[in-house]
Amino acid sequence: MIRLIGYLFGLASVLALIVAGGVAIYLNGMTKDLPNYEVLASYAPPVTTRIHAGNGALMAEYARERRLFLPIQAIPDRVKAAFLSAEDKNFYNHPGVDIYGLGRAILVNLQNFGSGRRPVGASTITQQVAKNFLLSSDQTMDRKIKEAILSFRIEQAYSKDKILELYLNEIFFGLNAYGIAGAALTYFDKSVTELTIAETAYLAALPKGPNNYHPFRRADAAIERRNWVVDRMVENGFVTREEGDEAKKQPLGVNLRRSGSSLFASDYFSEEVRRQIIERFGDKSLYEGGLSIRTSLDPEMQIQARRALQSALLTYDQRRGFRGPIKQIPVEGDWGVPLADVAGLADVPEWKIAIVLDSSTDGVDIGLQPAKEGGGKVVAERARGRIEPEDMEWAYRSASADRKSAKSPQGVLSVGDVVYVEPVAGESNRYRLRQPPKVQGGLVAMDPHTGRVLALVGGFSYAQSEFNRATQAMRQPGSSFKPFVYAAALDTGYTPASVILDAPIEFVSGGQVWRPQNYGGGSAGPQTLRMGIEKSRNLMTVRLANDMGMNLVAEYAERFGVYDKMNPVLAMSLGSGETTVLRMVSAYAVFANGGKQIKPTLIDRIQDRHGKTIFRHEDRICEGCNADSFGGQQEPNIVDNREQVLDPMTAYQITSMLEGVVTRGTAAGKIKLDRPVAGKTGTSNDEKDAWFVGYTPDLVAGVFIGFDTPAPLGRGSTGGSLAAPVFNDFMQGAVAGKPAGKFLVPEGMSVVAVNRTTGMFALEGEPDTIMEAFKPGTGPADTLSVIGMDGYAPPEEILKASPQANQAVTSGSGGLF
Repeated sequence: MIRLIGYLFGLASVLALIVAGGVAIYLNGMTKDLPNYEVLASYAPPVTTRIHAGNGALMAEYARERRLFLPIQAIPDRVKAAFLSAEDKNFYNHPGVDIYGLGRAILVNLQNFGSGRRPVGASTITQQVAKNFLLSSDQTMDRKIKEAILSFRIEQAYSKDKILELYLNEIFFGLNAYGIAGAALTYFDKSVTELTIAETAYLAALPKGPNNYHPFRRADAAIERRNWVVDRMVENGFVTREEGDEAKKQPLGVNLRRSGSSLFASDYFSEEVRRQIIERFGDKSLYEGGLSIRTSLDPEMQIQARRALQSALLTYDQRRGFRGPIKQIPVEGDWGVPLADVAGLADVPEWKIAIVLDSSTDGVDIGLQPAKEGGGKVVAERARGRIEPEDMEWAYRSASADRKSAKSPQGVLSVGDVVYVEPVAGESNRYRLRQPPKVQGGLVAMDPHTGRVLALVGGFSYAQSEFNRATQAMRQPGSSFKPFVYAAALDTGYTPASVILDAPIEFVSGGQVWRPQNYGGGSAGPQTLRMGIEKSRNLMTVRLANDMGMNLVAEYAERFGVYDKMNPVLAMSLGSGETTVLRMVSAYAVFANGGKQIKPTLIDRIQDRHGKTIFRHEDRICEGCNADSFGGQQEPNIVDNREQVLDPMTAYQITSMLEGVVTRGTAAGKIKLDRPVAGKTGTSNDEKDAWFVGYTPDLVAGVFIGFDTPAPLGRGSTGGSLAAPVFNDFMQGAVAGKPAGKFLVPEGMSVVAVNRTTGMFALEGEPDTIMEAFKPGTGPADTLSVIGMDGYAPPEEILKASPQANQAVTSGSGGLF
């Protein structure tokens, strides 16, 4: 018997050794293919890129995985406690695998065998880190063994806090949210430090299966799972019983964070920044790099710009009549359900979508679009309102050829029509009819001293059209290009008092005849450069450009950045090329800042995920700005190393002439500011493009209005009548409450009284005089010289304009004084 027992023991020992050897061989094979867990030390997950306005307000976020990395020290203890209670209460005590938890799971699974229930897992947080970072999610024995081996190794290499940090920043919570910080923002629009017990418990419940606990589609299951987590937190001593009971009484309270632009009216601006980041750093850096981008946007100024442009576009559009409803839906039954599905303009919250319930000569009864709950269910409320006849009178005129004009609301709207409406301020349930305009425009405002873009509007509504008319639309600037022609002339010896003939002219080239004309026709005879730009005389500008040579004009246009490469033909002197609002504003900034080169920017600074600055727009050097304390030293000095692209005296002369455009010229009566302002109107052929670009000493802005597919805006739709009022409206709000500066006269210039017509020195008491700025060595002419006067006799009126004009009169193409 003893021999038999010994025999069996020996056989068992041999079998044990064989099994142990087999296990050892198997495990050795498993370890050969294990991934390198040391990569966890350099963990750099895809992180959300965030764009901020100049005041720090969040504008937009971009990410493939909504994740914000948080170091473990920044995660509140209560948040950690919720996840430990839900996933691994023995985390800080086991070596990577929870033996007791594994045993309980095996026992439960044996008891549930054949019941159809899903097997209970026993993965620790460390095992989940091993699976999520280093392995696949395959449900195989091999993967589980590799997971356990890696868990032991990870525990030996990293601290518990480091492992928990990896876990909390990596896990998926549903709704494209990754990591606890991203989940808190996505589900509750809060930071992790603001989460309540109930909210924390719900987030801790999600990693098991986000779709199983969806806050709207499976709300009951979500609340049940959340309450289970709360009970575990109480059981483990992380919260009191009273706190737990209170937390379980709370609703889920999910407040989904709005994706896209977060700052009102910033959509066009943030989209332009997005495009620039991709161009500069690539797609991956934007969507995974966790960049922190500080822009130059001034939120208050942006709202002013949006309001001014939208108001002008609506006013113009309404003058052309009503184009009809958005669509038609039946009013029988519950009209709220189909109405709720009609997409509106998300970035025009002032407007609402409504359905016409009744239309008569006395007005229109409307039903307002009901809201949708998070799960897509339409709320029960069916609010109503009314449009009075005077609030839709503009719509009596039809903009469609197949519709006749009406005499009352009944002839405009029918029952079932879906339209846009806007509440009338101060009136309950009273609305005015609205329609998105077909005409579009762009507006850019910039600091002329730094090139920082403070406001940018690319159209009426980003939701209506994402095309940016401020940066992408290539349009003809018309006469707003003329200051660059005149700047070239002033730099080459002409003065503001030089006289040019304003008379018909023609050019023949290749058998083609070009006869430029002034807007409105006619001509005024000899006029000074100042009068030519103030009254925007095309014939004078063409003669001046022809006298200088278009190669010089092209050089200046390219130097100022209006065009990259300009075709040096005479028609280009009248702004027949194509450029953008941003380029024109940047070019005018050179006049405003005294001739310094400007590099326009929407971005002040970019930092990587570690806080290192990888781009900064400001490249000027500030000597003494970083002193630790004040010890009587001199004030900091900013060294401006930017290129001087225009003579400061020329810049002032142009500014003075453009002030005349505002006070006496094509923009007279349109700009009403309590400070110096200079600017120029622009209108392209057939009035297809209307422009105004202008500036004060500290702010430059440009406005363009036109149809996306160039078409006539209508007779009289000039830069002075359409664009200049928008500039004025914007500036009124933008500079309100800010000190009024002055355009500084450069040292060495002389200001002399000249005759406005002849440009000659004005005698004492002589009428029709103006103060004109001259560079050293120049001044009013002693004799009348008219550029382009060949073949013309001096008209009698110019000889009578000044006593000196009756002296010797010269003619020719000269006139350089």
